[in-house]
Amino acid sequence: MGFFMGFPVVLSAMSSIDYNGKIMQDDQPLFLAANKSYRYGDGLFETMKVSHGKILLEDLHFARLFSSLELLQLRLPAFFNREKIVGAILRLCELNKASNLARVRLSFFRGNGGLLEGTDEAKYLLEVWPLEPSVHEWSINGLELGIYPDARKSCDLFSPLKTSSFLPYVQAARYARANKWNDCLVLNTWGRICDSTIANVFLVKNGQLFTPPLDEGCIDGVMRRFLKTYLADNDLVLEEKGITISDLEEADEVFLTNCIRGIRWVGRIGDEKYSYQISRQLHEAVRRLLFKE
Repeated sequence: MGFFMGFPVVLSAMSSIDYNGKIMQDDQPLFLAANKSYRYGDGLFETMKVSHGKILLEDLHFARLFSSLELLQLRLPAFFNREKIVGAILRLCELNKASNLARVRLSFFRGNGGLLEGTDEAKYLLEVWPLEPSVHEWSINGLELGIYPDARKSCDLFSPLKTSSFLPYVQAARYARANKWNDCLVLNTWGRICDSTIANVFLVKNGQLFTPPLDEGCIDGVMRRFLKTYLADNDLVLEEKGITISDLEEADEVFLTNCIRGIRWVGRIGDEKYSYQISRQLHEAVRRLLFKE
């Protein structure tokens, strides 16, 4: 077993990828030097989870994917609709022996050339990694986080998207590793909490839940969307508000959400320690509803 961006994955010598409909081995060269995603960060990606041959939260993923493609003015090839995308994902999971539990990354980019050269038709790359069932386990120790001081994420029309321009998160992840933390929180241009390198952030204070709104620069996470609906359906109060460092220090609980792990509680940020009563209840509820081995 190994880890990919903090996730437990099954390591193999070689696996298959799908590059614009062509199945290749992942050790083969793919891109030209003129690739726009490489040159300019002109692209986006979607991370999904497959369990027993089914894409979890599929409707939410495709709603986000298609709205992101439209916002970036990327046009899918005529043959590559939702049905074809789902078929390609499940087929690659089978090839990589990952149909039971898998992490999927689907990337889109505008092709090759200069800034305005070529067309807006999207090219794609599909990757799949088998996941270990331990991805669902509750950590008794909780996560240890820090705050990345050297970048501020912008708050604009594109900030909720999972684009190829991921530099603040890359550097924050490196900073977390250097400090032996599990993850790192990223601040926005106002110095408030945006999200972590791979997850959305929630706080609990006096039984009420808080999370930054999208206009604070955080990623429009699929698990964040799912949890908002779940909380509303179960009469639990969630307030979307700007989260300051002082709010972190005064919180009773802090937890992170993403579509692979679900809910993970934070045990410590700096000198602050947190409990996990509500976090664990939500973790178990989400696991029962979605993450069935």
